[in-house]
Amino acid sequence: MLNPRTIIRILSLILITEGIFMWLSIPVTLIFREHDALQFLLSGAITSGIGAIAYLPVRKSQLELNRRDGYVIVTGGWILFSLFGTLPFLLTRSIPGFTDAFFETISGFTTTGASILSNIEELSHGVLFWRSLTQWLGGMGIILLTLLILPFLGIGGMQLFSAEVPSPTPDKLHPHVKDTAKRLWLIYVVFTLGETLLLWAGEMGLFDAVCHSLTTMATGGYSTKQASIAYWNSPYIHYVITLFMFLAGTNFTLSYFAMHGQFRKIWANEEFRWYLGFIGGFAIVITLGLFFTTGGGLELAFRNALFQVVSILTTTGFVTADYLKWAPWLGVLIFILMYFGGSAGSTGGGPKIMRIVIMLKNSTQELKRMIHPNAVIPVRLNKIAVNESVVTNVLAFIAFYGIIAVISIAIMSVLGNDFDTSVGAVAATLGNIGPGIGGVGPALNYAEIHVAGKWYLSFLMLVGRLELFTVLVLFSPMFWRR
Repeated sequence: MLNPRTIIRILSLILITEGIFMWLSIPVTLIFREHDALQFLLSGAITSGIGAIAYLPVRKSQLELNRRDGYVIVTGGWILFSLFGTLPFLLTRSIPGFTDAFFETISGFTTTGASILSNIEELSHGVLFWRSLTQWLGGMGIILLTLLILPFLGIGGMQLFSAEVPSPTPDKLHPHVKDTAKRLWLIYVVFTLGETLLLWAGEMGLFDAVCHSLTTMATGGYSTKQASIAYWNSPYIHYVITLFMFLAGTNFTLSYFAMHGQFRKIWANEEFRWYLGFIGGFAIVITLGLFFTTGGGLELAFRNALFQVVSILTTTGFVTADYLKWAPWLGVLIFILMYFGGSAGSTGGGPKIMRIVIMLKNSTQELKRMIHPNAVIPVRLNKIAVNESVVTNVLAFIAFYGIIAVISIAIMSVLGNDFDTSVGAVAATLGNIGPGIGGVGPALNYAEIHVAGKWYLSFLMLVGRLELFTVLVLFSPMFWRR
C-alpha cells in the first residue's frame, strides 16, 4: 500500500533542493556581467516555493516508506526535477518551446546528452552552467543526494537506494545508506575538482573546465561548444577527458578502494577486467582501422579511437571525430558499443558491463549443461556463484531492453524518421548516450525530430536511466493493487 504523505514529503524536499541548485547560476551570471540573474532567481524561488508549500502540510506527520513508495518517489522525482528544470531555459528564452526545453532538461538529468540546440555557443554562461549542472546532479542521482538529508527526517532510504540503483549487485560502502551516499558523493566531488584543475592547466579556460568536468563525471556529454571536445585540438585535453570518462564509467566502489590503497581488490574485480578488456580490444581494432583507412598518424588514430570507444561505452557521448565518416565497419563497431554501458555502480548508463558478462557466462554454461544435464554448473562472478534470481533478473532485463528497443524503433519510424535515424535515436536515448547514427549522429542533433518523437525519446531516457524495471513496474496493474 502506498503512503501518499511520505511520497509528497520527499518529492517536496527534492523540489526545494533543486530550487537551491538553480541559484548557483546567479554568481556565474554576475561574474560574466550577463542579464539573466533575475530569471534564475525566479526559477529557484518558484521551484523551492512550490516544494515548501507542498511540504508544510506533511512536515509533522509520522511517515513510513516501503518499496512501492520508493519506485513512485524515484520516478516521480526525476520527472519533477525535469519539469521544473525547464524554468531557467524558458524564462531566459534560451529554449522558448516547452517540448524542447523539457527534452533538453531530462536529457541533462538522465545524463543522456541528446540535445536540440544548434546555437550552444550563443547561450549565456549562466544557462550553460545550469545545463552542465543538470548532468552533474543526475550523474550521481537525485535520490542519492536526497538520501543525505532523509535520515534527519526519520525516513529510511534503502528503498530509494535500491529503486534508483537497481544493478544486479548494488554495492554499499557502508551498512547505512546515508554513509554510503556521503562516500560516493565525496569521490564524485574529488574527481570533479581534479579534472577541473587538470583541464584548466591545459588549453581550456576555467569556466569551460568546470562545465566539462561536471558533465564528464556524470558521463553526460553536454559541452559548452557546438563541436564538443573536437573544438580543442589538444592531445592533452583529449587524454585527460578520456581518463576521467574511464573513471566515471568504473564502479565507484573500486575508486574508493583505490583511494585507500587496496589495489588488489580492484584487479580481483572481474567486471573491471572485462571493462578494461572491452575498451582495449575495441580501441586496438579501431586504431588499426583508422590508421590504414584515413592515412593519419598512429597517435592520432589511437587517440580518436580510444576517446570514442571510452566515450560511447561509458555512455558519455563526447566526440573528437565524426565516426559516421569513418569506414562503415568502424561505424558498426561504435554502434555495437552503444549496447554495452558502464560498470555497475558507476554514473554510466546502458545495460552495464556486469549484465553483459553474466549473460555471456550463462550462455556458455548453458552449453555445458546440455552436455552434462545432471551437473550443477552455476554462473560464477569473482569466483562466487551468482544467485539464480540474479541471473534471471539479468536475462529478463536484456530481454526487456531488446523488446523496448525494437518497439521504439518501429514507433520512431512511424513518426517519419528514416531507419538509421530511428535506430540511432533509440539506441542513444535508451542507453543514455546522446549522439547516435543517421540524422542524430555526432555532427547533428535532435532538433528535427517530430514533437511526439521528442516526448517518446524523453520517456526512453528516463526508462534507460532508471534501468527499466523502476519505471515499468509502475505500468503493472498489480503494483497499484493493495
